[in-house]
Amino acid sequence: MPATDAAPSLDAFRGEVRAFFSDQLPAALDGVTGSMARAKAWRAALFDAGLAAIDYPAEFGGRGLSPEYKAAFNEESRGLTPREDAVFGIGVGMAMPTIRDFATDELKERFLSPGLRGDDVWCQMYSEPGAGSDLAGLTTRADLDGDEWVVTGQKVWTSGAQHSQYAILLARTDFDAPKHRGVTMFVLPVEQDGVTVRPLVQMTGEAEFNEVFIDEARIPKSWVVGDVNGGWRTAVALLAHERVQTGVASVGGSGKQRSKAGRVPIPVSQLIELARERDRLDDPVMRHELARLYTGETIMGYFKHMGVHPSIGKLWRTIQGRAAADTAARLAFPASPAWADDGSKRGVDEDYFAYHILNCRGMSLGGGTDEIQRNTLGERVLGLPREPGPGKDTPFKELPRN
Repeated sequence: MPATDAAPSLDAFRGEVRAFFSDQLPAALDGVTGSMARAKAWRAALFDAGLAAIDYPAEFGGRGLSPEYKAAFNEESRGLTPREDAVFGIGVGMAMPTIRDFATDELKERFLSPGLRGDDVWCQMYSEPGAGSDLAGLTTRADLDGDEWVVTGQKVWTSGAQHSQYAILLARTDFDAPKHRGVTMFVLPVEQDGVTVRPLVQMTGEAEFNEVFIDEARIPKSWVVGDVNGGWRTAVALLAHERVQTGVASVGGSGKQRSKAGRVPIPVSQLIELARERDRLDDPVMRHELARLYTGETIMGYFKHMGVHPSIGKLWRTIQGRAAADTAARLAFPASPAWADDGSKRGVDEDYFAYHILNCRGMSLGGGTDEIQRNTLGERVLGLPREPGPGKDTPFKELPRN
């Protein structure tokens, strides 16, 4: 939808959103099969309707509207977003805002519109085997060779890399600088000979994560987000977007949809239905549990437009997800995390609750551990003393390695 000079009224905009979900989206998804195909059809329809980039400039397909319009969209779309949209969580929710805020005009022109429309899928290459919670300890290196950067190293826990065309990559470009000052953020083309993606199978039987081996992969010289050796600033900015995304992603999808993708809490409506099936709705203890979970889910919805620190939303999602999974385990059956493995592909309904019961523990890790979130809140919000560590001016090459 082309941008207009005058912003619509909030009521008119809300009507526009409701009309999209009631009329345009069903037509766009009609006859589309397969998770990735449906994800791309949904995102393209949203973008073409002018609703995928509400607060982005018009030249990138946006509307240039104020945050209150985005909040209105979040309210009107709650429970209506297809679960398949999770594949764009990193690109739309993390990479695109960082490129918008820090990248050159060249990179904005190249990546924003295709990323927001779902033409490109993105992943995030941050963590390494020796640099998880201590992200600034990363050792993947990038060296400038003429008009290209040459990158070598290893990344791990990379969600969605198997589907991605591009990655937001952190690499060390100066080993003589202190560890926070010698890091640079790049856009890495994933589909090249120097990048090998290998799945990591979890106890759920799924492979959401990957380990990525980078062997002299090539990046154009200008594909730097922010400044060379100034990547820690952009890395922190992306992490803030990540914690917002993980904190609210669970309230976007419909409570009727079932998916074994992503680390999201089980919707309370599904737990109520499970309690009804198990004849537990009259149990006062269970009713209290369900009421508590309903309250938590409602609070998560408020986080989309309350302006709270992103670590709060991320921590709340973890608490909600684990509590919802524990309730499902008590409701389902004594061996609820188990299933018979006969080698056949199971449908989503066959082990849906088992998947989430096992998968919920990962919520305490992905996007920064609970401990890291609490440190962040303590130091940056409450002003408590920072944790002790090596001097900030110590060259990275002189620090002990994990």
